[in-house]
Amino acid sequence: MSHRIFNRRWAAVILEGLTRHGVQHISIAPGTRSAPLTLEAAAGHLICHTHFDERGLGYLALGLAKATCRPVAIVVTSGTAVANLAPAVIEASLTGERLIVLSADRPPELIDCGANQAITQPGIFASHAGGALNLPRPSADIPARWLVAAIDALLQQHPTGAVHINVPFAEPLYGEASSTFQAWHDALGGWWREKTPWLSIHAERATPVSGSWPGWRQKRGVIVAGKITAQQGVALAEWADTLGWPLLADIQSHTGAPFPCSELWLQEPQARQALERADIIIQFGARLTGKRLTSWLATAEPAAYWLIDPLPGHLDPAHHRSQRIVADIGEWLAAHKAVSQPAWLPSLQALALETHAAMAEKLREFGEAQLAQRLAELLPEQGVLFLGNSLTIRLANAFARLPAGYPVYASRGASGIDGLIATATGIQRGSARPLLAIVGDLSALYDVNSLALTAGPLVLIVVNNGGGQIFSLLPTPEKERERFFTLPQQASFASAAAMFGLTYHQPADWSSLRVAVEAGWRSTAATLIELKVEAGVQWLAGGWEK
Repeated sequence: MSHRIFNRRWAAVILEGLTRHGVQHISIAPGTRSAPLTLEAAAGHLICHTHFDERGLGYLALGLAKATCRPVAIVVTSGTAVANLAPAVIEASLTGERLIVLSADRPPELIDCGANQAITQPGIFASHAGGALNLPRPSADIPARWLVAAIDALLQQHPTGAVHINVPFAEPLYGEASSTFQAWHDALGGWWREKTPWLSIHAERATPVSGSWPGWRQKRGVIVAGKITAQQGVALAEWADTLGWPLLADIQSHTGAPFPCSELWLQEPQARQALERADIIIQFGARLTGKRLTSWLATAEPAAYWLIDPLPGHLDPAHHRSQRIVADIGEWLAAHKAVSQPAWLPSLQALALETHAAMAEKLREFGEAQLAQRLAELLPEQGVLFLGNSLTIRLANAFARLPAGYPVYASRGASGIDGLIATATGIQRGSARPLLAIVGDLSALYDVNSLALTAGPLVLIVVNNGGGQIFSLLPTPEKERERFFTLPQQASFASAAAMFGLTYHQPADWSSLRVAVEAGWRSTAATLIELKVEAGVQWLAGGWEK
C-alpha cells in the first residue's frame, strides 16, 4: 500500500528535474497508469495542456516547443497511447524541437503475460528518439539523487529532438499527499530551493570561425536561406545586402524574400546561367520547400559550398563536396563580418521583382494561388503564420512575399499532413499571439479532432480543392489518380465547425475573405474559413507562363 504514496514522490522528483532544463509546458492525456505524474503536474507550477487524442497531443506539444524554443513534456498512459506519439516524435527528431515523452507503464511482472493494456514500451520510438531512459519500479531503496542525475544526463547528452522516459508504476497507483517518505524527498537538500540541475555536464561548443572568410567575401557568392529563426532571417538579409550577394529564400527563412518567386524564375535559362558564375554558395538552414530551388542547388558546382545549421548531421541530399558547419546562425554571422560591395548580379534581382509583379497581375481569379500571392494582406498584426504541407506551403513558397522577420512556422521535417491543426494550436498557445493557419482539406480531416483545442484569436483557412491535388503533378492515369491518390471528399467543414464551436465562413471572393479574417481577430472563438476553390496546382506546373 506504500505505493500509493511513493509513486507520487517519485513523479514529483521527475517533474521537478525537468523544470531545471527549461520545461514550462506539459501536455497530458487522460489515463489511470499515468495518474501519479498527472496529479503532481496539476499540483505544481507547470502550465498544463490536455487533449483526448494522444496523436494530437503530441503535435500540440510540438507546436508549443516550436513557439517557445523550450523543451515540452508529454504525459501518456500505457499501451497504444504511447504509440500514438510516434508521428510527432519523428517530426521533432528531424527538425530539432525538444519533446520529453513520459510514458507510464506496467511494472515488469505484468509485461508479456497477457495483462491488460501492457505492451513492450522501451524502444518503441526506435532511432527517432535521440535518447531513452527506462526507469525501474519506484522504490525508496533507490536514492533520489540517482533519479535526478539520470534525468539530467539524458537531457544534456541529447539537446535536440525527442527523448523517451518510460516510467513503470505498480498499484495502488496514488493516494492523498502525505508526509510519508519525507526523508527520501529531503535527501536532495538545497536542490529543491534552487533552479539548476543536480548534474551539470559542460560541453562548450564554440562557433567555428573560417580563416578563409576575408578572401571569400570579396568574391561572387550566392546565399540560400532555409529554415532559420525570425531574428536570424532579418540579420541574414542585411548581411547579404551588404555583400551584394543574391539571396534565394525559403518561405521559412524570415528574410523578406529580396529575390521573390525563385520557384518561377529559376526555370529561366538566363537565370541559371547567371548563377553559374558564383564562386561560393553558402546555405543557412536545411530542409528547403521549393523543388526548383532544390533542383538548382543539386546541380550547382561552385568552388566552395558551405552549409550552416545548428542541428548535427549531413543535411545535404545532393552530397556536395562541402563544409558542413554546425553552429548557431546568428553567432556565425556575427563572427563573419560582411564588407560593403556592389551587387554582382543586379539583373537577377530585377528579374525576380518583375516576376513577382507579373504574378500579381495574372492571379486575379479567386483561388488558392491568389491566396498564396496575397497572403501578406491577411496576416494579423503582431501575429504568427502556420502553413500546412503539400500544395499549401508550395504555393506560398512560390508566390508569397512576407515581411522580413514575420514569424512563419511549418512542419517540414517528415512533411506529413497529420497533426497540423494541433501543431498550429500549440504555436498559438506558446507564442501568445493571434495565429493564421492554412491547411488543405485532407489535412484538416486528418486532424479534425484537434479543432477541440482551438480558441481565438485563431483563424484556420481550409483550402477545399477536392482532395490531395498535389498528386495532380504526377504522370498517373486520371482514373487511378482520383481513386488512389487525390481522394476527393464530400465532407462539410461547416458541420465540423459547428461540432467544435468554431465560427464558420465560406467566402466566395477576396473581399469577403478579408472581412471574415478581420472578424476572426476580434473573436474569442476560433474561426474556420472554408475556401471551396479549383485546385491551383497548374500554377506550380508552369501555368504562370501562359
